[in-house]
This record gives sequence, structure tokens and C-alpha cells, in this order.
Amino acid sequence: MRIVFFLLETFFFFLVAAALLRAWMNHLRINMSGQPGRFAIAVTDWLVAPLRRVLPRSLAQSRVDWGSLGAAVLLALAFGVLWWLLAASVSAAPGSAAGIVTIVFTMAVRLLVRTVLQGLMILLIGYAILSWVQPQSPLMGTLDRLCAPILRPVRRIVPLVGGVDLSVLLVIILLQVGLMLLG
Repeated sequence: MRIVFFLLETFFFFLVAAALLRAWMNHLRINMSGQPGRFAIAVTDWLVAPLRRVLPRSLAQSRVDWGSLGAAVLLALAFGVLWWLLAASVSAAPGSAAGIVTIVFTMAVRLLVRTVLQGLMILLIGYAILSWVQPQSPLMGTLDRLCAPILRPVRRIVPLVGGVDLSVLLVIILLQVGLMLLG
């Protein structure tokens, strides 16, 4: 069963990460025609497009991409429900309705938080590696725009050390601590 739980969590991690990436790129007004925008659209459009059609016009015209955020939340809740169904099939304890809702909600929130932390870590590691290996890459501009809002406050505090920007390393360490606290 551990393999099934792992595969379920991995599948929903990628779906939720794509929806959150789409929301973040739209919030930063990054062109979605290049990578990773095309990937995020291809993976999430089946859920985001219908959600955008049912959103009130005031939300649809907001700078926040409520369709993508709503898709991430719905996917996380679906993960929580499937996780509970699998866990209930293994154990004989049915649980109360309030207990079931609490478990589903907790699993959904944990998946959302873990996806944000790990997704940022993946972006920052990609940004760091690409800045060393191929800083003139077309993807570097997109990664820089995705990571800049997270790195900017840290760069104000942490000075360059021998011409090396350690802000990425510090943020990755902080994200790791967050993942450890999430447990």
C-alpha cells in the first residue's frame, strides 16, 4: 500500500504544482507561450478552463488567477478524499463524519503546503544550476522572474560573498526547514 500512497501523492503533486505554477506565472504576468507555461496549461486546462467560466466576472478580472488557484485547491481536496478512501480500505475504523472531514482537509492542506515548498525549491535549484551552466538561456529570464519575488527580500539582507549570491542557498535551506516542520 505504501507504493499506492506514493504514486497517488506524486500524481497529485504534479497536478497541484502545475496549477500553482500557472497561477504564479499569471500573477507575475509571464508569457505562457514558452516553457514552463505551456506545460502548466497542458496539464491543468481541463480543470482551470471550466472553473474560469463559472467564476464571477469580478474575480475573473482580478490580478489573481482564481481559476488556477481553485483548481489547485480542488485537486488537493480530491487527493485528500482518495487518500482517506485508500486508508479506510486498509483499516477497519470507519470514523465519524467530522473526523473524515478533518482528515481530508488536513491531507489537502499538507499537500498544498508541501507542493508550494517543494515547487519553490525545484524552481530555485533550476535557477541556480542554469545560472552557473547557461546563464544566457531563454529559460533563465523566465526562471529569474519566477524566483525574483522570493529572492529579493533575502538579497537585501544577505550580501554577496566573493561575488557569489548566497540568497538562493539560504532560501533553499529555509524551505527545507519548512518541509521538516511539515513532517
